[in-house]
Amino acid sequence: MLLNGKTAVITGGTRGIGYAVAKKYLENGARVVLFGSKKETAAAAVASLKEINPDWKVNGMWPDLKNPEEIADALRQVQETCGSLDILVNNAGISQSTPLYDYDPADFRKIMDLNVLSILYASQAAAKLMKKQGGGVIINTSSMVSLYGQPSGVGYPASKFAVNGITKSLARELGRDGIRVNAVAPGVTETDMVKALPDEMIKPLIATIPLGRIGTPEDVANAFLFLASDMAAYVSGEILSVDGAARS
Repeated sequence: MLLNGKTAVITGGTRGIGYAVAKKYLENGARVVLFGSKKETAAAAVASLKEINPDWKVNGMWPDLKNPEEIADALRQVQETCGSLDILVNNAGISQSTPLYDYDPADFRKIMDLNVLSILYASQAAAKLMKKQGGGVIINTSSMVSLYGQPSGVGYPASKFAVNGITKSLARELGRDGIRVNAVAPGVTETDMVKALPDEMIKPLIATIPLGRIGTPEDVANAFLFLASDMAAYVSGEILSVDGAARS
């Protein structure tokens, strides 16, 4: 198993891509701690994973990701309880598609607080712990819109552009401490939100994807598994696109 004996923290790990990453890591021998937005969602995700395999080592926590002290305290608890903090997946985030003409600046700040600042806070706290233990892995969730923009809702792609900058800069800064930093940039992925879209919206999306289908959460989770494992021991500072070669 690729992650046997490793401890991973996954923010936004209670559903969608984060949940799929948690499941993939557990299947590969990791101990996983999910960070959810509230106790109920974290507990439900843990229960769901335990139903699949009662022997999996998975727990939930719900720190305020916009509070650097709470994040740092939660990560310290994980390291003390599990014995190490080997992998941090910064996956929590929100999206928006409001046109510029109607955009509320408060919504822009809200997106930046969760999509960007929470990554900074968590990465800083995790890096301090990882440095002391001799290294670790940080993986951020970016998006295809970080590379190509989107036609409406400037805050989300702006936040993911920032995620890419954080990823590349921290890879250069933290490499000397044995900490690898990468990001995964998913394309259109079959999450609950996408499943709810009508066919007339889905079919044009598929038409832009050379591989001819929408991605699955497992497609994306496989990329997170690779980057967390020793197979990617010499990979750092990369933004790995998982989008079927879609370029729009």
